[in-house]
Amino acid sequence: MSRPRVVVAGLGDTGLLTALHLNRHVDVVGISTKPALVSGQELGLRLTRPETWARDYYIGFDRYRRLQRVRTVHGTITGVDLDARRVRVDGADGTPLEETFDVLVVSTGVTNGFWRRPDLQSTAEVDAGIRDAHRRLAAAGTITVVGGGAAAVNTAANLASTWPDKRVDLYYPGERALPHHHRGVWSRVERRLLDRGVGLHPGHRAEVPAGFACDRITDEPVRWTTGQPPAYADATVWAVGRVTPNTAWLPAEVLDEHGFVRVGPDLRVVGQDGVFAIGDVAATDPLRSSARNRADRLLARNIRAELAGRPLRTFRPARRRWGSVLGFQPNGLEVFTPRGGVFRFPAWSIDTVLQPWIVRRGIYGGIRSGPADDRSLT
Repeated sequence: MSRPRVVVAGLGDTGLLTALHLNRHVDVVGISTKPALVSGQELGLRLTRPETWARDYYIGFDRYRRLQRVRTVHGTITGVDLDARRVRVDGADGTPLEETFDVLVVSTGVTNGFWRRPDLQSTAEVDAGIRDAHRRLAAAGTITVVGGGAAAVNTAANLASTWPDKRVDLYYPGERALPHHHRGVWSRVERRLLDRGVGLHPGHRAEVPAGFACDRITDEPVRWTTGQPPAYADATVWAVGRVTPNTAWLPAEVLDEHGFVRVGPDLRVVGQDGVFAIGDVAATDPLRSSARNRADRLLARNIRAELAGRPLRTFRPARRRWGSVLGFQPNGLEVFTPRGGVFRFPAWSIDTVLQPWIVRRGIYGGIRSGPADDRSLT
């Protein structure tokens, strides 16, 4: 008797985890525009120390032990017939394909800056993009970071700690950055930034040029709708949180007015049996927090429950952002709770406990060591 087939559309951070949880119970097909996991996490580390970043956030699908029985398709999804249960794909070689499904998981994410793009890319193209951004910033004497969210703060902090001789300035629109975190988180992070010499500029809302998608590092002056003089720098990183959901391939009736996928509290797409959505593309709550609250486990349980005719569980979103903000630092890792508390992993534990046992073994179920890699990302 054949097993049900689940198509996971998008193998970013959340889609990959969902596929890992499902593969022992159903046949899984994962579709990705990238040849590997190219995580959207830790932008600052990616820009400043790309080879260190790649070790944990740029990993070939064949290295995940739990993906052994998952068939991955490298291509771009061009459409779906929800009634006929078919997804249309243009393969990486240009060949049109169709994948049938019993259950569809929409996890195609969002476009946000140059580091989170839906473009079909080869390994060489991914490498070149990472390398070029690093070299551009390494050559700059002055750097402006625009944005008040975690990606912007993470970037400014890592730039300043990696290259203390550069002038790094962070501009954000509110009176404080990290507006979706507990206020105490910003108080603590602000001190870290000031200690590293980052110039902090609250109350600056950037004027985004018409048609500019914030998808490249620029060197033009940054102008402000809030009236301050323009900011000049050798390089400007745009991390303003202007996101576009990657949902052009979906019918309009499953999307909200902003193009995100409408889901119920059980992560099922509204009005569709056997269709689920998770991650930044899913309109679960104002913060779209199913991308960051381990909803992948709940979704995998709900898919199995739906196939077995059992009741589904409810996803309960967090009210605030939580987790690491600055990422891995020379003195360890700080992880913030939704209530503003913090717990620390000391530096010695990162490579001996956290990454090998908690992340690689516990969260991902085992990741094989990669072959010797002579590609340089710096």
